[in-house]
Amino acid sequence: GVTGGQSLFYHVVVLTYTPCVFQVSKKDFDGFKKLFHRFLQVEGPSVDWPKIHRPPEDSIQPYDKIAALPLPDSLADSLNKLVVVKLNGGLGTSMGCKGPKSLISVRNENTFLDLTVQQIEHLNKKYNTDVPLVLMNSFNTDEDTKKILQKYTHHRVKIHTFNQSRYPRINKESLLPVATDIGMTGENADVWYPPGHGDIYASFYNSGLLDQLITEGKEYIFVSNIDNLGATVDLNILHHLVSQPNGKRCEFIMEVTDKTRADVKGGTLIQYDNKLRLLEIAQVPKAHVDEFKSVTKFKIFNTNNLWISLGAIKRLQEQNAMDMEIIVNPKTLDGGQNVIQLETAVGAAIKSFDNALGINVPRSRFLPVKTVSDLLLVMSNLYSLEAGSLTMSQKREFPTTPHVKLGSSFTKVQEYQTRFESIPDMLELDHLTVSGDVTFGKQVSLKGTVIIIANHGDRIDIPAGTILENKIVSGNLRILDH
Repeated sequence: GVTGGQSLFYHVVVLTYTPCVFQVSKKDFDGFKKLFHRFLQVEGPSVDWPKIHRPPEDSIQPYDKIAALPLPDSLADSLNKLVVVKLNGGLGTSMGCKGPKSLISVRNENTFLDLTVQQIEHLNKKYNTDVPLVLMNSFNTDEDTKKILQKYTHHRVKIHTFNQSRYPRINKESLLPVATDIGMTGENADVWYPPGHGDIYASFYNSGLLDQLITEGKEYIFVSNIDNLGATVDLNILHHLVSQPNGKRCEFIMEVTDKTRADVKGGTLIQYDNKLRLLEIAQVPKAHVDEFKSVTKFKIFNTNNLWISLGAIKRLQEQNAMDMEIIVNPKTLDGGQNVIQLETAVGAAIKSFDNALGINVPRSRFLPVKTVSDLLLVMSNLYSLEAGSLTMSQKREFPTTPHVKLGSSFTKVQEYQTRFESIPDMLELDHLTVSGDVTFGKQVSLKGTVIIIANHGDRIDIPAGTILENKIVSGNLRILDH
């Protein structure tokens, strides 16, 4: 049975590991064992649909209400209680890059990591504070990230890192780990995985860094995905957090924002057993998935910008009271083997914290760069960059971002870069679809709805200086230089 598999696996661990690394792997293994046991006990979707209610009015506050409160003169006191944590476990594979996603250039040669460091450094200089940056790396990103960190040694921001756990992928049929030993090379290269960002609580605690920061007088972390360029430190939310009266100390704030048709898969906040709870699409019974996706019943979704009490994380870890639903993520390995990996989401722990709150923030705080289409938006003149923060240009007349769909010829960052001699002017663009072998010359201007489709075997070169407004371009277009 499964236990046999586990103890067998455990012996393999013991045999092939050095003491120091063994300590780490033992913690990982204990964590995996807990998750795996929970997985074996859970039957079917983890929510009982009729018990789902809309959150009470006061549990999700509008951002405007919080921003209307005057900020105190001494913002430095609040900032000195804060730590910024970026989830940095992901690789740039969805954009055709090797290595950590945080090291992809997004704007004027600045990477996601550069922009983050600039933002925090700006805060520390402006308010004379010491807000540190903590990166949660995975075994995929740790080495490359640490190499790059040397370039920030003279910046005014202390940078710490800790590593996510490393868990074994499980054979879908036998439910046994597919790893043959603890090594990471050869045929074992893809049998391990980082178990989702819900792993932050245990890994942060086990690393010793959580205790160290508490000793230094830090009280809250602001956690966000490193690829969300809208996730900057918001002084209004921070002030709201630290100014709660003692009996009503808020231990967890989740920033949510209004759903659009593009966000139908995002997790949402619900009231369940008298607690605020994150509901992810993976937990929804099949019969209710369409209802979950509706923009009318569930109006908001989780941006994964979270403000969490360090003391509360420590308490919940020590009481083993952190409760997060398991997400079962099916994968197919290169050899064709079907595996599952068990993951958890950082926001799912909201129900374990006291006085948790949602804040409905403007869409501008959710600006994720998941694809080259997103990259085109943030590189363009739609945004201006100041002290590491991107803000929508004042020259754009409406606050929504254009809908951009770049075809498969653009998927990889390198291909994408060769297809744009310069990034087009997109201030008046609503919708852009590009498909096939298309290139853009310098200083092209796109307005309204623009659709450019090069059929198979054809190529379309948009000449320098072209203005396309509400146009469909198709067929073959080559402008030859004489």
